[in-house]
Amino acid sequence: MRCIVDAVTRVVKLPGYSKHILTEAYGHITSEGMAAEGVFMGYDFHMSDLGPQVIEVNTNAGGAFLNAALVSAQVECCCAEGIPLSLLKTNLETEFMTMFLHEWELQNKDKPLKIIAIVDEDPEQQFLYPEFLMAQRLFEKNGFIAVLVDPGELEFLNGKLQYRNQTIDLVYNRLTDFALKAKESRPLRQAFEANAVVVTPNPYHHALYANKRNLILLSDKNMLEQFGASEEDIAILQAGIPTTRLVTAENEQELWAGRKQLFFKPATGFGSRAAYRGDKLTKRVWSDILQGEYVAQQIVLPSDRGILVDGQVTALKMDIRAYVYAGEIQLLAARLYQGQTTNFRTQGGGFAPVFIADQTRN
Repeated sequence: MRCIVDAVTRVVKLPGYSKHILTEAYGHITSEGMAAEGVFMGYDFHMSDLGPQVIEVNTNAGGAFLNAALVSAQVECCCAEGIPLSLLKTNLETEFMTMFLHEWELQNKDKPLKIIAIVDEDPEQQFLYPEFLMAQRLFEKNGFIAVLVDPGELEFLNGKLQYRNQTIDLVYNRLTDFALKAKESRPLRQAFEANAVVVTPNPYHHALYANKRNLILLSDKNMLEQFGASEEDIAILQAGIPTTRLVTAENEQELWAGRKQLFFKPATGFGSRAAYRGDKLTKRVWSDILQGEYVAQQIVLPSDRGILVDGQVTALKMDIRAYVYAGEIQLLAARLYQGQTTNFRTQGGGFAPVFIADQTRN
């Protein structure tokens, strides 16, 4: 998993790759002033017989604060039983705070950071609202003012991003309006384009990493060679990213014929919304896919994990999310579920901590 993350990070930094992405996907975005790395990048893996496979990459991946708390609880429990967890990070809050401070320093070395806004649409109604409170508490504990804000409450006045007459210095962006195109996001967009505020993650990060069209490039040997990727990175990505193609009128018949081996996702979607396994497709849904901007990815089935639910042995599907900053894996978490895609409705499912076994021990 580390090798795959490293290879993606190197390819994304290639001038040919970034130029292609920013021209094709977001022609109006440049790298001007984009020194921030983007907090909480999420790499979602299925664990196949051939090794870990990246199903998708996400910006503003949710759950990091909650999973850090889960890890802390498990560390206390397991260490009490004498189980060594030497390969597990236990200072995650410190690492998270250092990450945000580094984002600030990358763009504002000589200016003090004072006010941080955690921004999402109607934040108190979000499923992960408790996590927003955890982030707010961490920021406040480290001496900063932290506010939870709907984007519609922001104003861009006199070259500054403001919330209730307070100037916002840094935005921890949790919006799924990834390109900041919505009307409510306009002040944030203006401040971002004017480099008047540090936004992390931001549209630039989403364009480079998380648009699912990027998986087409990252799984295409010829394109990787054109970008100047090394033979080693090409081999790693060929083994670690399932072949992905854009759904077009030209390949419609071919993809329909091979649909049972494919998974279809909207190119700019998130949270498994409007995503379909090919063997479950109806003609009506296929018609909708053809009208939208979809990618078709070679299916890599998730592995199973047996757990007890109300005393009954239950097999749940499992994927693993790696939370990544600046190319380094900070934290691993599993998501357990039943059904076609990940969800938080399965009894006994949801987030689960991941422990890295020390393979030097018997």
